[in-house]
Amino acid sequence: MSISDLFKPLPLLHGPAMRNRLMLAPLTNQQSDTDGSASEFDHDWIEQLAQGGYALIHTCATTVEAGGIAFARQLGIHSDSHLAGLARIASTIREGGGLSSVQLHHAGHRANRLLGGIPSPASGATLPGVRALRTEEVERIRDSFIAAAKRAGRAGFDGVALHGAFGWILSEFMSPALNDRTDRYGGSVENRARLTLEVMEGIRRACGPDFQIGWRLSVERYGLRLEELRDIAAHILDRELIDYLDLALWDSAQIVREGALQGRTMLSVFTSIPRKGVRIGAAGRVMSAERAAQLLEEGCDFVLIGRAAILQRDFPHRVRADPRYDSPQLPVTAQFLRAGGLSERFIDHMRGWPQFVQPHSL
Repeated sequence: MSISDLFKPLPLLHGPAMRNRLMLAPLTNQQSDTDGSASEFDHDWIEQLAQGGYALIHTCATTVEAGGIAFARQLGIHSDSHLAGLARIASTIREGGGLSSVQLHHAGHRANRLLGGIPSPASGATLPGVRALRTEEVERIRDSFIAAAKRAGRAGFDGVALHGAFGWILSEFMSPALNDRTDRYGGSVENRARLTLEVMEGIRRACGPDFQIGWRLSVERYGLRLEELRDIAAHILDRELIDYLDLALWDSAQIVREGALQGRTMLSVFTSIPRKGVRIGAAGRVMSAERAAQLLEEGCDFVLIGRAAILQRDFPHRVRADPRYDSPQLPVTAQFLRAGGLSERFIDHMRGWPQFVQPHSL
């Protein structure tokens, strides 16, 4: 496929079509107010992106419960008090011509106590001295995801994306290493997937036929089993419970290194699944126009842009203008990011990423 294919519209099962194949990945940036409200820094960041040409823009991971917080200055959607700031974000994205989505997040056992988080493990064996969630508590968290999706709709977003990656609560429940429950949310692979499916089903019922639902899935670490995740994804795609699947890969070209699927690309494990009307995309070191176009050739319907968007907020415009476009080489200086419009809060967050910001750069 050519670079021009990245700029073809992409219809979704529900709601408006994506205007092209470039989606902004949900990016943690730790620049909201301490109560979870969207700050001026959040709005400045979104305003830059909204003019950048993306088809769909996600918020950062956004808390569905106050106790599910993972990061300092994390955006929230667990209270109606967050609606005004979120509505402003949704309006800004819409004015720029893109679709908008809130990434719904609960940290599960990884909730940060220092920030008021309440660790909520699937298993009593995960954290010393912390009991497993009771069934009714799992149901409460499920309902909090659904309530947060309803708030997103009220704020004017086109949809939500479920954070089912990196050991956060939906991912945690999928893992046989982190979920040894004996109720209906544990044991078989069907039971371990139940929380995710009930959230998807509940959001569709609550938010109607025009609301878009995405699902971010990672396939590594935290005891996750690739073959199980493939089968769960196949079930979800067959039922068309979501509009798009976002594969959060550390490297979009990575190879499966063990098990029955050894030797295949991680991406091909999922792009080979019959997807009906569901769209599939991937993130992971997509830094150039060439690599983005290659992912379409490898079976993706769209491509998620993360680090390249932090470096240059208008990545889609740059790719359209120059088919040979490649992102600046990492690491960059803090001043480079500052000159490009990133806040000091965002820059401080990126200093924690290996080889992104040059050490000791001012």
